[in-house]
Amino acid sequence: MLPQGLIVSCQALSDEPLHSSFIMSKMALAAYEGGAVGIRANSKEDIIAIKKEVNLPVIGIVKRDYDNSDVFITATSKEIDELIESNCEVIALDATKQSRPKESLEELVSYVRRTAPHVEIMADISTLEEAKNADALGFDYVGTTLRGYTPYTKGQILYENNFQFLKDVLENVDAKVIAEGNVVTPEMFKTVTELGVYCTVVGGAITRPKEITKRFIEVNKK
Repeated sequence: MLPQGLIVSCQALSDEPLHSSFIMSKMALAAYEGGAVGIRANSKEDIIAIKKEVNLPVIGIVKRDYDNSDVFITATSKEIDELIESNCEVIALDATKQSRPKESLEELVSYVRRTAPHVEIMADISTLEEAKNADALGFDYVGTTLRGYTPYTKGQILYENNFQFLKDVLENVDAKVIAEGNVVTPEMFKTVTELGVYCTVVGGAITRPKEITKRFIEVNKK
């Protein structure tokens, strides 16, 4: 089970300056030394490198594009197999209603439970309906990760309307709720914690210096 507190997402895609399993492992070490209780990471290679550097639980994902689907976070059993081999403690999957490239979400949940019963699973959702569905499927965690990133939630963010979406998820699921997505300040982290989330994943505000720099630059353009 994940501990409660701050989980830091240490990810860099192939077109980003920090793309490197070694760099991500050091990013995880910095997060650990700062007080993070867990790491979210992308790819088998990065997770293995991170686990050599820090003794923290890892939420593992594999981002991979498929031509016939918009789902790209742990989309098929192929990615699940890679994550099982990485020895991550939690596997996160896209749990949205978007069409999938191969297996159904129900089939993937069953596959994890059957193949690696010791591994917990997290649902990355974007709507209350998806959160309820993930809860019914037996996910251990429901995360607000994809709010604003699906075609039907584009432009919607986690903290709009005083975090009403997060409040709705908390009130309607039995799974542990993870706040993730656009939590960009310590004050926001404090707020979602006080609302009752089990833990919070913060990524870009901590581990993406390119994006952080751009935010500083944009302020002076206004």
